[in-house]
Amino acid sequence: MGAAISLIPELEYVLQHGSRHKRAEALRRVTALFLDGAGSYNDAHVELFDDVFALLIEEIENKARAELSFCLAPVSNAPIKVLRMLASDDDIAVAGPVLKLAPRLAEADLVDLANTKSQAHLQAISARKVLGEAVTDVLVRRGDREVARNVAGNRGARISETGFFRLVERAEKDGILAEKVGQRPDIPPPLFRELLTRATAVVQERLLASATPELRAEIRRVLEKVSDEVGARVGPRDYRAAQRLVLKLHRAGDMNEAALAAFAGDGKYEETVAALAALSKVPISVADRLMAGERPDPVLILCKAAGLNWSTVRSVITLRPDGQPSSSFGIDSAFANYERLSASTARRVVRFWQVQQNQKD
Repeated sequence: MGAAISLIPELEYVLQHGSRHKRAEALRRVTALFLDGAGSYNDAHVELFDDVFALLIEEIENKARAELSFCLAPVSNAPIKVLRMLASDDDIAVAGPVLKLAPRLAEADLVDLANTKSQAHLQAISARKVLGEAVTDVLVRRGDREVARNVAGNRGARISETGFFRLVERAEKDGILAEKVGQRPDIPPPLFRELLTRATAVVQERLLASATPELRAEIRRVLEKVSDEVGARVGPRDYRAAQRLVLKLHRAGDMNEAALAAFAGDGKYEETVAALAALSKVPISVADRLMAGERPDPVLILCKAAGLNWSTVRSVITLRPDGQPSSSFGIDSAFANYERLSASTARRVVRFWQVQQNQKD
C-alpha cells in the first residue's frame, strides 16, 4: 500500500482546493492503482479505497463517474459503498455497468433499486447473468414491455409462480413475450397450458416450430384438449338444412366466398359454419367447434387457409351462435394477426386438425 500512501498529500489538496478536472485526474489515478492490485488487497485496503472513491466522486462530471462504473463493475472485490452510489445514480450511463455486471451487489440492493429507479435501470438489472425470484418479481411487476421480455428471455433469471402468472397475463397482448415465456423450461405446466390457450395462432405455430419433439407433443396435446373442452361446452346444433343448401350451391358452382359473406352478413350462423367448413375443407364438426370458441384465432386459421378477404373474415368472426353480430373481439388485433398469419402456416394447422378428426372418426 506504499503507492496508496503516496497519493494522500495530493488527495488532500484535491479535496480542499482542486477543480473538477483535478478531481477527475485523481480519480483515474486511484482507479488504476486499485485495479492493479485488486487481487491482493484485503478487506481493510478495499474499505480505504471505498472511502477515497466516495470522496472523489461527489463533485465530478458524469463522464468520469461512468468511466469509474465501467472499470469497477466486473471486479469481484470492488468497494461496495461506491458501487451502491454508482448503481443508484439517475444517469443510466453511470448506473448501467454496475447494475448489469457488478457481482458484489446483493439481491437486497437490486430489489431496492428495482422498486425505485427508472425503466432504463430496470432494463440494466434484467440483463444480469443471474437474478433471484425477489428481483424478478419486482421487474415483472414494475417493468415495461422490454423489461418483461428481457426477464422472460434470461435463462439465468429465476421466476416465481407469481412472476410467471404476471408474465402469462401480459403475454396475451405481446406475442414476442409469449414466445419467450413459452420457451422457458421452468414454466409451471398449468401456466404453460394457460399461455397456449391465450396465445394467438401465430405464436402457437412459432412455439411448435421451435420446440423440442417432447415439448411439441405437449403443445399439440394441450391445443387438442382446449379444442375438445370448447366443443364440450357447446350444445349440438342441427346443420342438416345448412349442409343441404351448401351442397346445392356447390353443385351449381356457387359455393364461394361471396356466398359465405352473404350468410355471415345476414346473421345465418349454421349456413356460415357449413360454408366455412366447405371452403376450408374441414369437417363441419371442426368448424362448429372452432366457431363456438371464445377466441377468433382458430377461425382466422380456417379463413386464411381458404384464402378469404378480410372483409369476409370480419363478418365471420363477429358472428355468434345466436345469429347476431358481436363486437366483443378485438378487431384491430384480429386483423393484425390475420395479416401476419401466412397461408402456408394456416394450411399446415388445418391439415393437423384434419388428421386429428380422422383419427377420432
